[in-house]
Amino acid sequence: MSESEAMIERYWRYSLTRLFACFLRWKKVFDKLEIGGDEGGKKKMTTWVLEIMNSEDMVKLRALAELSSREVFNDPSLRVAVCRRILEVLVLGEGFGDGMKEAKQRGGKKKKGKKKKADARVVEVLDACAALGEACNQVRDFDDSECYYKRARDGYEKELGRNDEKSLKATYSLIMSTGMSKEERIEKLRDLVARMKAALGEDNETTLDTLNDLGGGLNDIGDYEEARKVFEKCLLGQEKVLGEDHKKTLDTVNNLGTVYDDLKNYEKALEYYERALKGSEKTLGKTHPDTLGTVMNIANVYVSGMKDYEKAEEFYRRALEGYEAQLGKDHEHTKICAKNLANCLEEAGETERLRKVLDKYPHLRAEEEWNEH
Repeated sequence: MSESEAMIERYWRYSLTRLFACFLRWKKVFDKLEIGGDEGGKKKMTTWVLEIMNSEDMVKLRALAELSSREVFNDPSLRVAVCRRILEVLVLGEGFGDGMKEAKQRGGKKKKGKKKKADARVVEVLDACAALGEACNQVRDFDDSECYYKRARDGYEKELGRNDEKSLKATYSLIMSTGMSKEERIEKLRDLVARMKAALGEDNETTLDTLNDLGGGLNDIGDYEEARKVFEKCLLGQEKVLGEDHKKTLDTVNNLGTVYDDLKNYEKALEYYERALKGSEKTLGKTHPDTLGTVMNIANVYVSGMKDYEKAEEFYRRALEGYEAQLGKDHEHTKICAKNLANCLEEAGETERLRKVLDKYPHLRAEEEWNEH
């Protein structure tokens, strides 16, 4: 079996329980892929996916890209492959030629004083470039990510104008994926936020996304007070536009908890983390990785800020149990949580419980020495 087939075969191993758990939510996607009927149910998953990948059926290809996204099965490698195929079909498909060049030739000379109407097929290609840039970024292929984001941005600006929302989104993605100093990225984000406010409005979702990342950049360089102001402004807009329980709103609430933790205002940090936790449990579920990340943040405040080791252990164990069940014992998040729990127990002098954790996660002993006596 080839490497690509082995990658795709993993889909067949997903339990029916997980498949049907998200079936209703993703029914439209499954309907497009035609996997709900008898014929689709009988097909081996590898064959089924390869058939779609070798086709030029854009409806099925886009549905497969959606199915491989973070929100469902989270297979970033497959998503990259599907996004590449979508772009290939759009650019090289029958009757499309090389896409943007051909469309430009068809357009002829631009009449003076008359705004050029955007070519829908060119924009479709640019959308595919942006999606492929995002997929490459997810697998940390930053060179390709930068290449496709730049192609999307330059194309959008030519077709739609510099201040169109698609152009501004692509500019934002390019800033976030391109290697540069933290200070340079912050300045670029400041400029982009100003452009977005003027073109899209302060309460536009794209503007708020960019504002949130600006706050994150400020926090990273230790400008906690400025980061707090940015996050609070972002939160007000997200609550108004998206609602209090939207995932992006909850991410900003969590970010404010982090800022207050860095400011050593632990009571305020817990207030925001607990609000984020309550919302995540309601919106995502108690065992979702994002929810568990907030659980671990609360544990970190108890152990490093308040020295309440009993409370910290309670939250670390809750996070660890969830990570192990959802992601597996060998996942990086699980290992980090196990190490945090071990550090907490060592600092609290709970050597017997520490030994049990080290026995269960032997990689911890291999990484460093522990006071087990």
